Amino acid sequence: MPDPNGFLRYGRRLPARRPVPVRIMDWQEVYPPAGQELVREQATRCMDCGIPFCHDGCPLGNRIPDWNDLVRTGSWASAIESLHATNNFPEFTGRLCPAPCEAACVLGIGDDAVAIKQVEVSIIDQAFADGTVVAQPAPTSSGKSVAVVGSGPAGLAAAQQLARAGHQVTVYERDEKVGGLLRFGIPDFKLEKHHIDRRVAQLEAEGVRFRTGVNVGVDVSAAELRASHDAVLLATGALAGRDTPDTPGRSLRGVHLAMDHLVQANRFVEGGRTPEITAEGKHVIIIGGGDTGADCLGVAHRQGAASVTQLDRYPLPPSSRDGDRDPWPTWPWILRNYPAHEEGGERVFSVAVQRFVDDGQGNVRAIVLADVTVQRINGRGVVTVVPGSEREIPADLVLLAIGFEGTDAYAALEQLELPSKGTVAVDAAWQTSTPGVFAAGDVHKGASLIVWAIAEGRSAAAAIHAYLGAEGALPAPVRPSSRPLTAISSA
Repeated sequence: MPDPNGFLRYGRRLPARRPVPVRIMDWQEVYPPAGQELVREQATRCMDCGIPFCHDGCPLGNRIPDWNDLVRTGSWASAIESLHATNNFPEFTGRLCPAPCEAACVLGIGDDAVAIKQVEVSIIDQAFADGTVVAQPAPTSSGKSVAVVGSGPAGLAAAQQLARAGHQVTVYERDEKVGGLLRFGIPDFKLEKHHIDRRVAQLEAEGVRFRTGVNVGVDVSAAELRASHDAVLLATGALAGRDTPDTPGRSLRGVHLAMDHLVQANRFVEGGRTPEITAEGKHVIIIGGGDTGADCLGVAHRQGAASVTQLDRYPLPPSSRDGDRDPWPTWPWILRNYPAHEEGGERVFSVAVQRFVDDGQGNVRAIVLADVTVQRINGRGVVTVVPGSEREIPADLVLLAIGFEGTDAYAALEQLELPSKGTVAVDAAWQTSTPGVFAAGDVHKGASLIVWAIAEGRSAAAAIHAYLGAEGALPAPVRPSSRPLTAISSA
């Protein structure tokens, strides 16, 4: 039985972030580990509702009330067992997921939601500290082999599920290290990379083979891959960044896609060369108000930017849920303040860049900005410029963080006779139009959340397991047609 008075005795509380003057001097995670007392207090706020809507908010179907109560009673070993039953990598989701489960928490109707993410990440951190996260190799081999193309969260989740079912899994990654967007797209102040490394070590101990520096379609043909494996899973992500090629001045030096900036910064933190795209000493403009824009903001602070301005074409969101617009338990449109925002910089809403200004030598020196209104017409956002609102602000570096258009694994998809732009369609069994080739994660769904990537990876693994004629069934939390209650942008 849960504590029926827990939510009355305790309010929502999170561990204090590291002080701004300290954390912008390094790349370590913003949040320090939470003490067990705080975590158990927050878990005690869970009411174990008769209908736990947090389950519906989570694509993985995490057993949130179960592990909340196990933490409340100090049963940490049982809590990680319950958490791992539905989520291969809670240390990733607990740090990176925007927590649609919390938006669906019943307590959130009239109070602050349970701090589900904090409890989740604390469970897995405690499990690693206790040494209870160990390899689980399959007792017997199925004799079947599967190629997984891409080592992001979808590919890694599928690889682990299939390896534990006895299949020989080889993961092909075009970068020099495993992790995909987790490693080279997410800054260390949100996810330090040792979290990835220890999971890779676990997967290797479970029999998963990793081949890095292999670009499928270039270094090895898709036909070779298909011939040497019984099934292929495409989990290449959706890394083709959305651009603004028609904006005057887009070709000026100093205007870049956000991911180009983030990847160079992450490689530098891992010991690579000094980035060519750096914010040091520059007036930085970030176009885009979502997660990627906030990541660029945090990186710019740590690189020593002279100033940072983040632009959003949409109006300033409300600070709390509008029940008429976004009734509980849907994902609400509210102002989301990331840790990077308290580190400095300015946010400007209801604006759009009209052109990039040349310094006379081919470099950007400013942007021309205008106020705009956005109306939803036939499902599309129509932007209208407010007359007479144009003004110029300095810009030495402009980062486009306006979302993603789909996968960039063009060569592999063309060789597999699949559409080479946008996303890859699958049937009810996660199989593409090419027999034996499956797809999951952002390459199928489009740019989305890490929790959706893991859910789709697990589901595709279940479909591949059935396709290979193996005994038993693997858990499949979502179907290809599934969608969250409302769209959540990852831009």
